[in-house]
Parts: sequence; structure tokens; C-alpha cells
Amino acid sequence: MNKLLKNIADYKIVLASQSPRRQELLRGLHLDFTINVIDVEESYPAGLVGVDIPMYLAEKKANAYTIDNETLLITADTIVWHEGIVLGKPTDKADARRMLQKLSGKTHQVITGVCITTLVKRKVFHVISEVRFARLTDMEIDYYLENFKPYDKAGSYGVQEWIGYVGVEHINGSYFNVMGLPIQRLYNELKRW
Repeated sequence: MNKLLKNIADYKIVLASQSPRRQELLRGLHLDFTINVIDVEESYPAGLVGVDIPMYLAEKKANAYTIDNETLLITADTIVWHEGIVLGKPTDKADARRMLQKLSGKTHQVITGVCITTLVKRKVFHVISEVRFARLTDMEIDYYLENFKPYDKAGSYGVQEWIGYVGVEHINGSYFNVMGLPIQRLYNELKRW
């Protein structure tokens, strides 16, 4: 356990995510935690837009769990918000190609909603990062899709992969948020818990 977070030392921390990136980022805080994933349909009411979507989904995921007074549960959801629409996880290669073509040469937002839950307290927050993509050629998009298969990633890309190296011109905000977990903000929320 991280000695800097003594205030949460008595909790069993549970990360409710199968994302290897979220697991890696949380490990970077030197916290002991377990992974427990309940499959929750990532649907949301039609009227929600922007930041409300990942915050709703993070809380929806938390509501699927029954926890005891020793558990601190962390759930999260990340979306790519571009021109007023959500670019979620692609359904197939053609969908992934379509998303990357939409993002090419433009700026989009990556929004992560996080929900921290104990038996007596809940905190839901979001972090927004703006990402500017260079213009990507069809050959670059196809190379990425053939070699990295980003079908479990919002917006069809992982910033920490090849496409991030060659495509991301600028990030305004947290790089780790673009990876899927705004770890600095999460650390501060846990520090204040």
C-alpha cells in the first residue's frame, strides 16, 4: 500500500475494469487492489451528452456491485466525443476505419467518468482532455488496424500505441486520461477521501 494514502489503508480496493491500461495506471500508484469485473451493458439514456455519458456509465457500473464496509470500489468509463457524437468501441474493422478517418486532422475530446464508492460515500467526477490528430493517410490507418486491433478502445485508438506516436499532434489535458484513467485526479480524490 502506498504510505501516502494511509487514509484508505483499511479498505480493500477493487478496480472494476478489465482494461489492461486502467490496471497498469492504478498499479502505478503503488496500491494493492483486486480486479472484479461484472459485465454491465454500456447503454445510456438518449438525452445524455458529453460529460454526462461517461459519468452515468461509471456510476451505472458501480451500481452493479454489492460491497461491504471494507471495500473501496473504483469504476470508470471513457468516451471519445467528436462533433457532438460519441465514438465508442468499434464494432468491426470498417467501423474502426470510419472513426479514425473522422478523427484525422481534427480535435476531439476524450472524457473519462470515474466513480469511487464505499458503503457510506460516493464520489463521481470527470476529466476532459482535448486531442489533436494529424491528417492520417488511409495507409497509416490500415497499418494501425492490421497491427494493433483497437477494438476494445473508445474512438478506435490507443494513444500509447503506434497511432499515438505518429498521429497525436497535441494534447490539452491529461495524457493518462486519454489512456483511460485520469490517474492524477484519482490520486487526489483518494488522498482527500
